[in-house]
Amino acid sequence: MSSATYRTLLRTPGAAAFYLTATTGRLGIAMTGLGIVWLVHGQTGSYAVGGLVTGGFAVAEALAGPQLARLIDHFGQTRVLPPVLLAHATAVVSLLALVENGSPPWLMTAAAALVGATIPQLGALSAARWSALLHGERTAALPTAFALESLGNGLCYLAGPALISTVGANSGPAHGMALATTLVVGGGLAFATQRRTAPATATATATADAAGRRRAGRSLLRSGFAAQVGVNLTLGLYFGAVQVSVTAFAVEHGAAGTAAPLYAVSNCAGLLAGGIYGLRRWRAAPQAQLALVAAGLALSCLPLLVADSFPGLGLTLAVTGLTVPPILVLSSVLTAASVHRAALTQAFTWLNSASAAGSAAAAALSGRAVDAYGAHGGFAIAAAAASAMAVLAATHARAAWRRRTGSETPPHLPTT
Repeated sequence: MSSATYRTLLRTPGAAAFYLTATTGRLGIAMTGLGIVWLVHGQTGSYAVGGLVTGGFAVAEALAGPQLARLIDHFGQTRVLPPVLLAHATAVVSLLALVENGSPPWLMTAAAALVGATIPQLGALSAARWSALLHGERTAALPTAFALESLGNGLCYLAGPALISTVGANSGPAHGMALATTLVVGGGLAFATQRRTAPATATATATADAAGRRRAGRSLLRSGFAAQVGVNLTLGLYFGAVQVSVTAFAVEHGAAGTAAPLYAVSNCAGLLAGGIYGLRRWRAAPQAQLALVAAGLALSCLPLLVADSFPGLGLTLAVTGLTVPPILVLSSVLTAASVHRAALTQAFTWLNSASAAGSAAAAALSGRAVDAYGAHGGFAIAAAAASAMAVLAATHARAAWRRRTGSETPPHLPTT
């Protein structure tokens, strides 16, 4: 299929508006964490304090995100987003004031936690809109929509850190944070005004279906969704371990500045793979595809254990990067198929939180492994995480095959 698939998707009434506004907000989200590091370090001169404050932001974002998503599922995106974005802007202003006044680290960390707790997961909200928009006979287009989401997310996390670093270096860290917040709030408010494509709330669903709310709650306890949480947790472990290990590898070889180009190689390969993946309709079931791609990631991690040169490491990271977007797309597809429509925002947000938790845990685990065994010790953590994901995906695919071929009726799945 040609790239017209993406164009056709964005020509769906209302789709381009909510996708572009959500992407604008996501660019700001991608800038916020690093912006806090720049802000605090610029005032205190300490990366340790900057890391502590940013850690408070990240933990609060991961913990509060699903709870905020639950409110959004219940009351609706257009009603919840405006006050949440106002609270986020207020929290950022408070953090700026505390940093400027040289407040104690614990107070700055508390303010950063409020910033994280009030930042909306616009990617999850956008994915929920695609799921609501592409229902019935159009469900088969969901993989393409989620591939488009993956492309937008990848571009934001490539451009965001570079943009916040440039603005912070040239105009001051406070200006960088102001720009990030403007993008989050402006993009989020513009997204909230797109009422036509907003998914139905849990209240509306329950009104139309007396058992709707009960089904929504139960859907998050299904094995299919639990498997996707596990996939994202192990993917986060992989990401966190690779980030630490690549940096350690570059330092060990006396070229610390090479770490950034190596990350870029992996990210660019992922963008290419995500774009190509979304242009085709795959005949295999999503569970089988996920098992195959996860196995591919596990196998492609093996050269990391013996890599001893920058070209070799770069080539391996490019190959592993090719597998990540399909994993994310397929995980989203399977989540949309296994979770009740009234709980989709919560479900997608839980996937993000699982990935963040895995990344945070991997940073600690791989840090110890690197201290003990060098960069290859950290890469061993990444390979172990990828292997665990492959086993989990294969187990889920086997269970799904048994449901399809047995007497038990499988959940509806889009044809890919």
